[in-house]
Amino acid sequence: MKVNRLNKVNLEKNMQEDTEYQIVEITEQPIALCQLLKIANMVGGGGEAKIVISEGYVLLNNEVEYQKRKKVFDGDIIEFNGDTIQIRLVQAEAVSEPEAKGPKKTQQPSHPKKKSSKKTVEPEIHQGRKRRPISF
Repeated sequence: MKVNRLNKVNLEKNMQEDTEYQIVEITEQPIALCQLLKIANMVGGGGEAKIVISEGYVLLNNEVEYQKRKKVFDGDIIEFNGDTIQIRLVQAEAVSEPEAKGPKKTQQPSHPKKKSSKKTVEPEIHQGRKRRPISF
């Protein structure tokens, strides 16, 4: 299941430490660390994300993290290659479907009627001589 977990990325000044965090908003938690690096465009792809994590280039909450599938939650801070991001959980917006103005259609059964398994073989008539169909 592929879910668009990144709604928007904002730059926000953290007043406590005077460091600039890039805020990554997710709609579902937890999220795997390697997926987060891909979503935040900190790496080129999933393979690269797994390599940089396993080699110890990624910090999670100021500690070196070696687990590729480490679960990341709201408020966690990830540092890689001089970039720092913070995770923020937001509520997913519900998408409502417009109601049809006409009468509701009845739903057809999902399985079609089965055709008979007996096949009839029509003999082909060629110019010249007749051939009989092969019977098994």
